Amino acid sequence: MTLKRITLQLARNPGLPAGDPEQGYMIVAPLTVAGQLDADAWPAQRKACRVYRFHPDPAEKADGWLAHKGKNWFFRYDEEAEGDDEPVFRLAAHTIREGEYVTINHPGGDAQTYKVTDVSPV
Repeated sequence: MTLKRITLQLARNPGLPAGDPEQGYMIVAPLTVAGQLDADAWPAQRKACRVYRFHPDPAEKADGWLAHKGKNWFFRYDEEAEGDDEPVFRLAAHTIREGEYVTINHPGGDAQTYKVTDVSPV
């Protein structure tokens, strides 16, 4: 299975009606032909499955791994200051295609919606 680079940009959210393309995530992960995260291919490629959080504030940037437990997917960071894993709401059920939306639950904060703006081969 070929790994894909998935870009998520902050979409319209309360207090941010236009969203913010400078805030988001870049994820490297295997996808099925149907465009869903491939839990069967993930174990063999999990070290390559990365997550990068981008933000104009350097303190908000982070890099980590895409983790999978049961039917749930998480963003896991190695920095202790990053706190708990970030669960992604129903990510296993989402079709990851340009124009789709994903909700990420930030530890200690609100859930925010992100738009898939790019899916390309690594």
